[in-house]
Amino acid sequence: MSRLHMIITAIGAVFFLWFALPSFAIFNIGSLTGMVLSALTILYGIFYQKIYSFMNFLWQNIAGKAILICLSCFLLGLALVALWETVGILRAAMHHPPENTTAVVLGCSVKGERPSRVLNERLTAAYEYLIENEKALCVLSGGQGPGEDISEAECMYRYLTERGIAPERLFKEDRSSNTNENLKFSLEILNSQGIDGPITIITSEFHEYRANAVAQKLGIESYSTPSHTFFLYLPTFYVRELYGILYYMI
Repeated sequence: MSRLHMIITAIGAVFFLWFALPSFAIFNIGSLTGMVLSALTILYGIFYQKIYSFMNFLWQNIAGKAILICLSCFLLGLALVALWETVGILRAAMHHPPENTTAVVLGCSVKGERPSRVLNERLTAAYEYLIENEKALCVLSGGQGPGEDISEAECMYRYLTERGIAPERLFKEDRSSNTNENLKFSLEILNSQGIDGPITIITSEFHEYRANAVAQKLGIESYSTPSHTFFLYLPTFYVRELYGILYYMI
């Protein structure tokens, strides 16, 4: 094995572990995709000579050439789509709001009555935003799902009020079950309270692009106040979000 292919194998192994370790707590399509791609990278690094020989064999006939060309175009297309989505994710996360913009915090899973790690990260960002922007109001958006003893909105409300955020600054939206409903129902609350103007969406950095796209579709001017995802979970959620963005766009 050449030095280059040893490095490729090592990189594949590192990423396999990076995707595999969180799967004990969180397993989704992002975990599976990352583990499969990492495993393929490891296999390439180990068996590259046999792979090259097989590709050369395929290239010797028209059908084999067609297969290789189609596969190459497909992989290139996937790479370009992933790159386009990644650029969108990064740009959205850096679209910061003016001072005292109304906030909407998007919920995530609750463990019993306690916030999950991802929701806790979003609540940390929300708390810091509300402390820095003392006149800002905030909608806490998230219904009650399986395994949750209280709604995500109630969980967020308890977290923030226990840390000194005035209850009158907070509005609970506890009917939603997805991003579209989060923003649609939050907008209804803001309208009922006579609150207009732009909002800033407080959610995970990888989720800001899709959340802002949904807001735009609903006619809402929006900005981003992203939370920071635990580094061990970030690749899994990032890859899953690539699927989510593609599904939303289609």
